[in-house]
Amino acid sequence: MVLKRSKILIVCVTILSFFSCDDKRVFDEYKSLNGKWEKDNVVQFTFEQNDTINPYNLFLNIRNNKDYPFNNLFVTVALQQPDSLVKMDTLEYAMANPDGSLMGEGFSDIKESKLWYQENFVFKQKGKYTIQIQQALRETGSVTGVDELKGVTDIGFRIEKTK
Repeated sequence: MVLKRSKILIVCVTILSFFSCDDKRVFDEYKSLNGKWEKDNVVQFTFEQNDTINPYNLFLNIRNNKDYPFNNLFVTVALQQPDSLVKMDTLEYAMANPDGSLMGEGFSDIKESKLWYQENFVFKQKGKYTIQIQQALRETGSVTGVDELKGVTDIGFRIEKTK
């Protein structure tokens, strides 16, 4: 009888976890890359933002697998405002531990890294925003970028409320 109740409890908790709300999420979307990120593949997300008062946290979400050959990741990020003004950043993120194991969350060979893009960011205008993300990784001593970055399965963009 106790075993049956514990099984029912486990099933209920599992079901609730699937339907639990993510209260902080404002925008959360992914684009699949099929295991490689081409140098010229610009990943783009478009969203509507009407709050110009409250701060938000913005994240890049990267899913990669054991085929990812580097310990870091360089990306360029362009955030276009409704008036067409573009804020451009070049960012570097650590993707592997010193022992070579991938950082990020996940139990399988796919790891998900939630990477800070902007903290306490206040949108200055109401309207449609577009964010473009492009990999900008280079091998040591090379001027040209890596044409095909293996091991990247998905790129995501997330906006969260700070409160």
